[in-house]
Amino acid sequence: GAETLAAFKQASLKLMGGDEADRDFGGEVPLESQVYWWHEKYKPRKPKYFNRVHTGYDWNKYNQTHYDTDNPPPKVVQGYKFNILYHDLIDRSQAPTYRVEPDPDSADNSTCILRFSAGPPYEDIAFRIVRKEWEYSHKRGFRCTFERGILHLYFNFQRMRYRR
Repeated sequence: GAETLAAFKQASLKLMGGDEADRDFGGEVPLESQVYWWHEKYKPRKPKYFNRVHTGYDWNKYNQTHYDTDNPPPKVVQGYKFNILYHDLIDRSQAPTYRVEPDPDSADNSTCILRFSAGPPYEDIAFRIVRKEWEYSHKRGFRCTFERGILHLYFNFQRMRYRR
């Protein structure tokens, strides 16, 4: 119920750490409807989620030359933190998975779709995110774990180094 969701949100916030640059993130995109093989037995439903987008300034050489702290450059997305609740998963031996798919609505290819799949009784859920290379090192904030019914996927984008 509501107290479970509140506890989930509290635990997620604690795990994600408090960062002024983090903002709540919806960004869910509708998926084509599908009939699951198990739809007769279980009522298909979307999982609950609590996500954050991490933004900040990119102080590359160009921005250092043209901006300062009083007049900062535009904020850019630096990463995301996804917490997806799968408490009623029927087969707990199979961890939920994610995959990155092309975004059919992105004319300039600047966004992609991050799709999560888990199995009964959950429908897939997807989010539109910025399309950049991920940092997969734990040291740089990457985390993908499934524990106590919650899938945690945290990642930051690789920093681009500009050369003249």
